[in-house]
Amino acid sequence: MKKSKDIKAFNILSYTVVTLIALFCFIPFLIVVMGSITDEKEIIANGFSLLPSKLSLSAYATALKEPMAILRAYGITISLTIIGTACGLFIVAMTAYVLQRKDFKWRNKFSFYFYFTTLFSGGLVPYYILMTNTLGLKDNYLALLLPLMFSVYNLLIMKSYIMALPESLIDAAKIDGCSEYRTLFQIVMPLIKPALATVGLFIALAYWNDWYNAMLYIKKEEMYPLQYFLYQKINGIEAYKKLLANGNVSGDVVSAVSLPTQTLKMALTIVVTGPIVLAYPLVQRYFVQGITSSGIKG
Repeated sequence: MKKSKDIKAFNILSYTVVTLIALFCFIPFLIVVMGSITDEKEIIANGFSLLPSKLSLSAYATALKEPMAILRAYGITISLTIIGTACGLFIVAMTAYVLQRKDFKWRNKFSFYFYFTTLFSGGLVPYYILMTNTLGLKDNYLALLLPLMFSVYNLLIMKSYIMALPESLIDAAKIDGCSEYRTLFQIVMPLIKPALATVGLFIALAYWNDWYNAMLYIKKEEMYPLQYFLYQKINGIEAYKKLLANGNVSGDVVSAVSLPTQTLKMALTIVVTGPIVLAYPLVQRYFVQGITSSGIKG
């Protein structure tokens, strides 16, 4: 009876803590949603609120003013996310599989090479020169695709999960005459679906949220990914508001204040996070299992 009461008390405490944490995580997102449909003047006067007194969809009207440009940016980002995630998973899985094989005599040297890059790097200037002058990737689709395709952190997660597999499984495959590729794709990879889902989500999020590489290497507007396109849009509106306020262009201060800037940021946040939020429940089960398993068994 005492043990049963202790379990009930622990469950009540656990659910209470988890509920409070969930609220702390959900309330900021709710503020973003309400801020996106709040009138700009209301936010300037009273700040953000969960229950705004005056609603407006002007931020969404401004955000969707160029639907074809947004669709083009969406297309670039979606293609980068799909292609980059597929290629990244392929490269990370193959690399992790090789580095955990004890019969690969160079595995420690290669592992040191990978881990060394997490401590030291050449810096931004050599990296920029490599991408633009050596590889010639200025205004090139590959400049957005290649930098995020491989990460040592993802390699560590994948390697830890593969190391937890029984060695006898690999030995049995070799005895049955399986090649290394067949062993990887037909035996190992079906058993590491949680790790694949975890690493895949990390890679997809990196591609979906990337704007930095576009800022460095892309000058053509038709090649802007979604995040950088919206970043440029916000900067353009803020610059226009400053010109209006200073009287450098036709207009008045009132129209400058009424331009949606704060609400536009909230609306654009909803526009860019919607698809990736909807994708998360599809891999949530594998994601949690992959993180916990790689952390415990690694």
